[in-house]
Amino acid sequence: MNHVARLIILNYTKIKDSALVIHTLSREWGRRSFIVHLGKGTSLAMFQPLGIVEADITENPKSELWRAARFTQVWPLMSLRTDPYKNSIVLFMSEVLYRGVRDGMAEEGLYEWCERSILTLDALEKDFSNFHLRWLLELATEMGFAPSAEDLAPFAGERLRDVQTLLGASFEQAMLLPLSGERRSQLCDIFIRYLSHHTETTLDIRSLRVLQELF
Repeated sequence: MNHVARLIILNYTKIKDSALVIHTLSREWGRRSFIVHLGKGTSLAMFQPLGIVEADITENPKSELWRAARFTQVWPLMSLRTDPYKNSIVLFMSEVLYRGVRDGMAEEGLYEWCERSILTLDALEKDFSNFHLRWLLELATEMGFAPSAEDLAPFAGERLRDVQTLLGASFEQAMLLPLSGERRSQLCDIFIRYLSHHTETTLDIRSLRVLQELF
């Protein structure tokens, strides 16, 4: 059976010169991986983190690894690719989704929220240094465990007041909160530990170091 589906690329694993496995998020299958056979006209630029593409999906009755082909870029996302600060946030977001969302997990509305988040970050021209903090809180909600100040208190320590402020802020207010790099890093660590606790997964986010250096 064949499908045309929209996919958010999380990352990919090259298995040989002519093939790779892409790890994706979709409306239909949630977190799922597909095999891609690379032709002469296939560019790896199509598979950049958080790229939004449409592809032909061919089911394989003998394997859970279905085939994806004939990719079309849905949105150019130019600022995400050219702005090094946004690009560091993109790498962080894609890694959190890859490590935090279980294979086969298909929370209702998760794909739509992710796509809106990507397009929002791409559209922002300034004041996005706190974007990943707000995004982590929203991700927890989309995954089914909306955080409250009481839930986060065991993880927050001396940053509980900052946590409460972020929870009570609108998106616009959250983007304008005056946070130092150290406080921002501490809050990010709090939210990742909260996500790790609820997903029962140790989220060792390697891209976090780059994000902390830039913000």
